[in-house]
Amino acid sequence: MLSILPQVLVDGLTLGFMYAVVALGYTMVYGILEFINFAHGEIFMVGAFVGTEVLLISDSLGALEGMNPYVAFVLTLVIAMALTGGLGVLIERIAYRPLRGAPRLVPLISAIGVSFLLQDLVRFTEAIARNEFYLNTPMLFSGSISLGVASIPTKGFIVIVLAIIMMIALTLFISKTKWGIAMRAVAQDQSTASLMTINVDKVIMLTFLIGSSLGGATGVLFSQNYGTIDPYIGFILGLKAFTAAVLGGIGNLRGAMVGGVLLGLLESLSGAYMGPLTGGAFGAEYKDVFAFSILILVLLFKPEGLFGEAVKEKV
Repeated sequence: MLSILPQVLVDGLTLGFMYAVVALGYTMVYGILEFINFAHGEIFMVGAFVGTEVLLISDSLGALEGMNPYVAFVLTLVIAMALTGGLGVLIERIAYRPLRGAPRLVPLISAIGVSFLLQDLVRFTEAIARNEFYLNTPMLFSGSISLGVASIPTKGFIVIVLAIIMMIALTLFISKTKWGIAMRAVAQDQSTASLMTINVDKVIMLTFLIGSSLGGATGVLFSQNYGTIDPYIGFILGLKAFTAAVLGGIGNLRGAMVGGVLLGLLESLSGAYMGPLTGGAFGAEYKDVFAFSILILVLLFKPEGLFGEAVKEKV
């Protein structure tokens, strides 16, 4: 059993970093607006479909032939990030901003409605365009990198490297730039921030732009890593990313990163070892149950998460 442990850890890190980047979108929005954007998982899904469609159309036109796969990947990533970022801004403007002063349950219901709307729009569009909505992504990378005791697919290595780059870039943006400081000020107190000439609407719009762009980029990474996508991939992965954000401390960027990686590792370990340890009573198919059990336990015993702080509700 221990012989497969290095490979299980590598797979867990690949999955965990994807959870971590998506969790950043949840925690950024919660940090400023204090509500859970449950449509964020579908932003991730749209990014996966945008990336796949760009590659399918390019392949049908012969544009991928002779093109460096890294160039094709970067172009696909940029297009997906631009479109999903714009989609996030549009959703904030139409579905959330008019409800900003409403009770918290109202924007939450709106977010769930947007989630189902995006699922059905993608399914309807793909059914018309391709007569199917389960798509196979053209794979740009093959082969693997040997780490001695384990090997990591090239596409998995790219997932980890890009996820780390995006998380570092976001951390530097939040801590070092003028807009990042404004975002922290709005998260602290919107009313006081507006009195200090900070445009709260623009800051919130920027938050959705960045969070949605990161979610869309992760969708492209997911499609390249797993190869097959459908309109429902954002639901479970979005819930797990939310679990990662809660595990680390909702509203805490460092917590979202650590929570995502931890959840990916725990899920990978449970999928590999739950069957042997339970004599076959519980197999790898129960890894989702394990992940959501973590959410329940965290909410019961440490609701502020690993890095969060117990604070009084803002009034």
